[in-house]
Amino acid sequence: MDKTVNVGVIGLGGRGYNMLRGELLKLDYVNVTAVCDFYEDRMENGQKAVQEVRGYTPFGTTDYKEIIDRDDVDMVLIFTAWESHVDIAVASMKAGKYTGLEVGGAYCVEDCWKLVDTQEETGTPFMFLENCCYGEKELLVMNMVKQGLFGEIVYCEGGYCHDLRGEVAGGKENRHYRLRNYLTRNCENYPTHDLGPISKLIGINRGNRLTSLTSFSSASKGMHSYILENKADDKELLNATFAQGDIIKTFITCENGETIVLTLDTTLPRCYSRQFTVRGTKGMYMEDINAVFLDSEHHQYHEHSFNPLWDNAKEYKEKYHHPLWGDPEKLYGQGHGGMDFLVLSAMFDSYFNNTHPPVDVYDAAAWMCVTALSEISIKEGNKKMDFPDFTRGKYLDRKEHSEGLFSLEF
Repeated sequence: MDKTVNVGVIGLGGRGYNMLRGELLKLDYVNVTAVCDFYEDRMENGQKAVQEVRGYTPFGTTDYKEIIDRDDVDMVLIFTAWESHVDIAVASMKAGKYTGLEVGGAYCVEDCWKLVDTQEETGTPFMFLENCCYGEKELLVMNMVKQGLFGEIVYCEGGYCHDLRGEVAGGKENRHYRLRNYLTRNCENYPTHDLGPISKLIGINRGNRLTSLTSFSSASKGMHSYILENKADDKELLNATFAQGDIIKTFITCENGETIVLTLDTTLPRCYSRQFTVRGTKGMYMEDINAVFLDSEHHQYHEHSFNPLWDNAKEYKEKYHHPLWGDPEKLYGQGHGGMDFLVLSAMFDSYFNNTHPPVDVYDAAAWMCVTALSEISIKEGNKKMDFPDFTRGKYLDRKEHSEGLFSLEF
């Protein structure tokens, strides 16, 4: 690729540093010209990474505004704590920098409107870096759905099911934002890994939209039990009361009639899963057993004999794998099994070709606001909450972006 882009990276904690070292510095068309973190040692680590790989030291600062103001920064990538996402993204768009934002939930619906209004007012391209939209299983199923194998989709499930007790409990030592959030908030705090791929599959913001949600929370027991067993010497943490419920269930309705169920499950013992499940009139897919059930092929398994189909999705990969996963072996070694490379490639493809970002500001607003709405719903006795239409009616004719993830070539 003859073209290059100058990138400023803001936020160099675990996620930001890994994206810098593990992904961005491997792309020869990316020049990392500036790095920033609130903590000086993290900023310096970012500088060292660029120096070691590229042989030069980028500009470094602890003030994100200095990154945004630089003439040698064309694109700003934001990997900071959740609380600062919106303010930095808004400032970046106002400065005319192509803006890439790491995922996370919103603290209020007004913040989602800020993102949308700023993008519309400035015209600055904005890409939401939801890597799970590019997962191999998610794209395999999306391709099968697009080809009609599952019939009409009526129900989907997804989850962020990830044992994060150690990460949360180590928040003080590791300066991790999850600890303060889990102490003070009770909500579906990380909805986009599961909701993003589902939204792409059923055309949210592209002929369909999210209309309402209701959220439910279990008790909060997991963190205290974990701390009692593993960090009892930390008296402050041992005596802390965690607001975050152990399991959050969120039920979402859509304008075209689909129902979506999301699960947040991060403070009890468990294995990792995104619980990606798709149900249609002709078939289904279940991630936890990696199984496809098609009425036309598997009718003999209708009753009590589904076990022989477990892990049969791999049998459909050769015929239905998504074009983006043309050679999976080349992607498996990349971050998060290839998803990080693909979402960044989609963003850079959009930048160089001046095309609409495939995961745009309307997607970000619709998915992020689940956090804010769920918090109110739980607090007010599982109250039904209505979704704003962040597209202001444009979702009805946004057919030009209906393919979303399918236009990328690299």
